[in-house]
Amino acid sequence: MLTIILSIVLVVLLHVWCFFSECKKPTNYPPGPPWLPFLGSLFQLRSLSKKAGGQHVALMQLTKKYASDVIGLKLGSEYVIAVCSYASVRKILTSEEYEGRPDNFFFRLRSMGTRKGITGTDGELWKEQRAFLVSHLKQLGFGKDNVEQMVKDEIRDIITRMEHNLNNVNIAEVLAPSVLNILWYLTSGKNLRGNQRVTNLLELLHRRSKAFDMSGGMLNLYPWLRFLAPDKTGFSLLQKINSGISDFISEAIEEHKKSLIDEDNSDVIYAYLNQMNKGPNGKKYFTDDQLVMVCLDIFLAGSTTTTNTINFALFAMTQYPDIQEKVYKCIENQFEPQCEISYSDKQRVPYIEAVLLECQRFFPVVPVIGPRRVLKTCQLDNYQIPKDSTILINIYAVHHDQEYWQDPEEFRPERFLDNQNKLIGHERVLTFGLGKRRCLGDALAKTCVFLFFVTILRKFKLEAITKQSELDDNIAGINMSPQKYKVKLTPRTVNQ
Repeated sequence: MLTIILSIVLVVLLHVWCFFSECKKPTNYPPGPPWLPFLGSLFQLRSLSKKAGGQHVALMQLTKKYASDVIGLKLGSEYVIAVCSYASVRKILTSEEYEGRPDNFFFRLRSMGTRKGITGTDGELWKEQRAFLVSHLKQLGFGKDNVEQMVKDEIRDIITRMEHNLNNVNIAEVLAPSVLNILWYLTSGKNLRGNQRVTNLLELLHRRSKAFDMSGGMLNLYPWLRFLAPDKTGFSLLQKINSGISDFISEAIEEHKKSLIDEDNSDVIYAYLNQMNKGPNGKKYFTDDQLVMVCLDIFLAGSTTTTNTINFALFAMTQYPDIQEKVYKCIENQFEPQCEISYSDKQRVPYIEAVLLECQRFFPVVPVIGPRRVLKTCQLDNYQIPKDSTILINIYAVHHDQEYWQDPEEFRPERFLDNQNKLIGHERVLTFGLGKRRCLGDALAKTCVFLFFVTILRKFKLEAITKQSELDDNIAGINMSPQKYKVKLTPRTVNQ
């Protein structure tokens, strides 16, 4: 009898110890909401995010509540640190100790059950993939004339389609296929303009993004839920979508293998296949599965973000028609009617550059950018950050910092111009990140954003026909986008 009583007491004490240890924060951990056993601050953050209109806003509110730009959270069993100031964000983005990626269920689910690709990996594998892509994207012409010409071809196709439907245009639906086609061409060498395959891939990527927004976070915290409720948690849907995307990319890889020629680096897939046959690291770090994930990373990193950046810029012009007119006058004054505008011409139109910077500041398409893993215990803002903690980087907070911008909720492009009409302050706009994990395709993205923006506004005046009440709140998730809106296009009169 005594043994039973002692056993019960021991079990109770063990549970009490577990209860309090789950709620205890590490030494000198950043301030933040109190923790519940096994849940941490999950429910508080979710509730606050829902009320605030997004996690990025909720994290800003927590910085004010706890008077700290660094917030300490615990989501499930995972230590999570949110950083919201420019100084802390810059340190995270440029320091080696923060270059890791979390190795959790969410990232493995994103990578089709593996730890492959470039976005979700770290260590030697990531370094090898990054070095390869940096080298070959330059060879393939990211940001160079041949790629710029393809961007212009896509824009001409968009203009033609717009001219046939002036009164009821969904900008996002027009932009998305063209941006994806540019990425697919650079990846596979195939132009799928107007092909149903582009539409199918877009649909898969859209459904995947939506499914991750709905269920990815919960599955990451409690991955065992996929066994109990695979359909309700969205796990089955994500598996099906992942399979469809993998099949799409794998088919292109197999086609390339049939026509592979040594030293043919005309697209990413050919270059990668040739790399697989080079040196001791070829077969170790460069495999078919790895290539599938690299291709997927190119689409995920470039397609939605570039489309949404252009979409937000054009949306802003419908909301600020006076600025739209200034942009048009700037184009009209700087370029002859039949002159084709190139990316290098952006230096001639600093006001337009300022407008695009303000669009990216005001509407960051990824408000909280890809999480980092702390590779060793370190100090941040006098707080101790435990090894393997996850870091959330709140770009939205940096772009809406009241102290620095003074009027962050005002859309004012002039903030990026000095008295001599030269650009200033652009280093605070972190759309493409900083450091070694900076967006590898930033040259292509900047080319697309500038050329799409100036060419469309040169050809048309944009007027929103969607009710203002339906446009007030942006759609927040992993990526941020405007509410679906439609515009009326009025062709501009060209003075010969």
